[in-house]
Amino acid sequence: QVQLVESGGGLVQAGGSLRLSCAASGGTFSTYVMAWFRQTPGKEREFVARISWSGGITYYADSVKGRFTISRDNAKNTVYLQMNGLKSEDTAVYYCAAGIQPTTMTRKFDYWGQGTQVSVSS
Repeated sequence: QVQLVESGGGLVQAGGSLRLSCAASGGTFSTYVMAWFRQTPGKEREFVARISWSGGITYYADSVKGRFTISRDNAKNTVYLQMNGLKSEDTAVYYCAAGIQPTTMTRKFDYWGQGTQVSVSS
């Protein structure tokens, strides 16, 4: 059983930056594909970014490509999401997830954090 705890959310002005962190425990972190998703009220959870177990392969949603960077530190059991050039439409609860398959599908990820709120003011 893997436990995931996100941190780093907050309120930021449009154009600003935030770095989210997700600390994992209870499993072999380095064997999991890690991903970030986000969700706003009334909408389905959507894929943001994912990273391979080694960190060598990353993949982004078109909406964040060029602005967000996902990375991981397997020695610290932590995955990060650096968010630059934030826009009001990035406002959401951000979740990290762990799974086996390199996919964008929510249902394919086995473990989820509790989420952290990111609010971007225009």
